[in-house]
Amino acid sequence: MKNNGPTLTLEAGCAQLQGAWTLEHYGQLKRNMSVVDASPQRLEASQLIELDTAGAALLVELLGAKVLCQLLPNASGLSAERQALLLAVAEAMLDHKSPPQASLSWTDSLANLGQKMLNGWQQFVMLLGFMGLTLSALACSIFVPSRWRITALVAQMQQCGLNAVPIVVLLTFLVGAVVAFLGATVLANFGATIYTVDLVAYSFLREFGVLLTAILLAGRTASAFTAQLGSMKVNEELDALRTQGLDPITLLVLPRLLALVLTLPLLTFVAILSGFLGGAMVSLLSLDISLAQYLSILQQIPIRHLWIGLGKAPIFAFLIALIGCLEGFKVSGSAQSVGQHTTSSVVQSIFVVILLDAIAALFLMEMGW
Repeated sequence: MKNNGPTLTLEAGCAQLQGAWTLEHYGQLKRNMSVVDASPQRLEASQLIELDTAGAALLVELLGAKVLCQLLPNASGLSAERQALLLAVAEAMLDHKSPPQASLSWTDSLANLGQKMLNGWQQFVMLLGFMGLTLSALACSIFVPSRWRITALVAQMQQCGLNAVPIVVLLTFLVGAVVAFLGATVLANFGATIYTVDLVAYSFLREFGVLLTAILLAGRTASAFTAQLGSMKVNEELDALRTQGLDPITLLVLPRLLALVLTLPLLTFVAILSGFLGGAMVSLLSLDISLAQYLSILQQIPIRHLWIGLGKAPIFAFLIALIGCLEGFKVSGSAQSVGQHTTSSVVQSIFVVILLDAIAALFLMEMGW
């Protein structure tokens, strides 16, 4: 019986292939062959019986992809089909080299940091440009009633505002109760439990009411804006609007922007009342503070603290809507891109809201407001 065992011999600079280089003999090849150190000058394959992709891949591994590509044009005893197979496998393995190991030097870390800062600056510039486009579209549309999209505005107000009321009320009620519990625990050591009401009032009027609501809408509404506009871009609906002579910013961005700017202050007011209710429940059940006394203390809080909290809401809403819509327009033509930009819009919105709130708190403290 004829021996079809595959072999590779190197004599006088000539690599000679013998036998069947197939998947059936792959194990024998792996055991008996080793990587060729010297680069052969010629390839002889007249005694090659069979060749498939597994054998071709192993031959490329033994000789090297570059060496094999150089030998194939002048190979003897190799049919055109087998030569094409070897060439295709060699080129594929040449193009898919394993990536180099990442360097851990401090210069690479510094370069990484610089790249991230540059990306952040580019994102900031892009946001400013998109803000300018949106404000110019708003200025052009506000005095032209035919461009007003009342139906879209009301629909977006329902989605952004009315549908978000239950989650806002539940969250702020629980946070109000937690703040009252923690405040009472600390203030009881000083015999000042009554000031728990002031703690709840000031924290929700100035910070928690608007901040918690803005963070909720950043996760709920900004992601929805990005997903909606991103899906429209993937489906080429935005291109269809431009083809018809319609401006996507006027048609899609402005109703969402105005809806969020109008509803976030209202949701903030609801959040403040809900936080007060949570604090009142704890005060009534655990601190022996009656509802009448609780309301009496609230009436002594200056009204300017309410205006400070409500004044932040339109600014937060404006930026959340801008970031959500901008990330939607940046989506490329894949579902993965929609997910990436949706995540990015939520992270950016929350970061911007917290950053601006911290800056506002420092400014108001310095101004004595």
